[in-house]
Amino acid sequence: MGPQGRGAGVSHVSNARELSGQAVNPTEAAPPFVLAIDLGTSTVRSMLVDSRARVLPATLSRAPARVRVSASGASEAHIVELAESVWSCVDGTLERARALSGHGPRGAAAAICGVAVTTFVSSVCGLDRGGRPLTPLFTWADTRGEEDVARLRVSLPWAEVYERTGCPLHTSYLTVRLSWFKRTSPEVFTRIARWVSIGEYLECKLFGRARCSYSVASWTGLLDRARLAWDGSLLDALGVTPDQLSPLVDVDEPIAGLRPPFDKRWPELASVPWFPAVGDGAAHNLGSGADDSRHVALALGTSGALRVVEPGDPRITPGLWVYKVDRRRSLVGGALSEGGNILAWFMRVLRLSFEPERGEAEATADSGWEEAVANVAPDSHSLTVLPFIAGERSPGWHSGARATISGLSLATTPEEIVRAGLEAVAYRFAEIYARLPAAGENNRTIIASGGASRIAVWLQILADVLGRPVVQSSEPEPSARGAALLALRAMGMLGDAPDPPAALGRIFTPDDARHARYLEGLARHRALYARLLADDPQQGRPD
Repeated sequence: MGPQGRGAGVSHVSNARELSGQAVNPTEAAPPFVLAIDLGTSTVRSMLVDSRARVLPATLSRAPARVRVSASGASEAHIVELAESVWSCVDGTLERARALSGHGPRGAAAAICGVAVTTFVSSVCGLDRGGRPLTPLFTWADTRGEEDVARLRVSLPWAEVYERTGCPLHTSYLTVRLSWFKRTSPEVFTRIARWVSIGEYLECKLFGRARCSYSVASWTGLLDRARLAWDGSLLDALGVTPDQLSPLVDVDEPIAGLRPPFDKRWPELASVPWFPAVGDGAAHNLGSGADDSRHVALALGTSGALRVVEPGDPRITPGLWVYKVDRRRSLVGGALSEGGNILAWFMRVLRLSFEPERGEAEATADSGWEEAVANVAPDSHSLTVLPFIAGERSPGWHSGARATISGLSLATTPEEIVRAGLEAVAYRFAEIYARLPAAGENNRTIIASGGASRIAVWLQILADVLGRPVVQSSEPEPSARGAALLALRAMGMLGDAPDPPAALGRIFTPDDARHARYLEGLARHRALYARLLADDPQQGRPD
């Protein structure tokens, strides 16, 4: 396999307005192609990406990914149903690829050289010895392990564990999830032969065996990130043996040889390399161009995240996490449970013109609300909002936190409430940004992507709060593109050249006066946070 060189990413922001997105007409595509699968918590997508890392929209296939939630804190999917959605998407992409003209009698499908996969992470399902699921697929959003957070904090040296694994103590991670399941379902726990993520389950079905990439493993909270091995002391504490987890590999180590019936169902993929699943956050950074320390990815979809790729294994900054991209690079950042979901909540509760069936991230300017919110002056509403409608993740990690709106009066308008909510999410991003390595550097570019990043007023608020330019990504499928880039690099398709640059769009420049006003709002936001949420000495607090 070729070396995993680090690409140049988005190196020329001045040209951002000239780019319209890295999608390509099939007749202009440059074979060979990578079939990229992007498995999210709401949608599964698959598509072809050409050798210049450009998505072929004509090959895009989608299927729903259903996650069931409940008031108890459950967040579960049916792993067999989810796998069927993946198979359906691959069917659709291959069907579309075969129909493309200009690429031989079997169309573009004949030129597929590999398969790349990216999935949502911190998912886990327990299988029996026959590979049949004994549990649902639990997602990162499952919060039923709160009692176990308290137990583990007392029973294990969490400062050391945090540094080893890069993951704080939180219900998002498998350390807590397995502890909770063992406590609440001990009989089933003893029957589990294998614990797998959704990506590993796909490989089990397709190849009869599975591996776990360092990338996905680092999101579990069970990986010793320096040794690149499962953390033996944690496994012992949880009652899990190493053979109940998959062997670890890097992202450039493929598997090949589909077993029946998939070899006949997808003859074009029967012998091509199939690369291990990578975490969606890592793939998103690479695909959006935030692949080095000069570029920070701001993901703004249903939830949010702020992440930067750093070489090696950086030390832990309290409140943040450190995951792996591959054996040479790490992903440092924090995640929010808030994003488009809080905007959708405000729209629904305030009965504004948002159409819920269009999706949380699609409340765009055509509904008329954005102009009204833009006309509200920054932090002019006397409101202070803690936007924790789904609990807090970074940087305080209070799973039980709930949203608060302070300062309401008879004169408060719906537009002011929405504006305050958007500003509050920006303040949460500011808390993460202040903790990133070299946060004070002035040459950094923040690249925003995700469905809610199409909302111009929100990106301007983010630029003004952070005091840094925010560039709107024009990449149509950044996570799939990122996974494909890793595969192209591993197969030597990119040679010694840097990764093809990602496409950028509109630049939002901060205003000094608005930034100063928002610093006052941020101070008020922090003060309310401190009054309502007890500090967690393990996680740390902002300066």
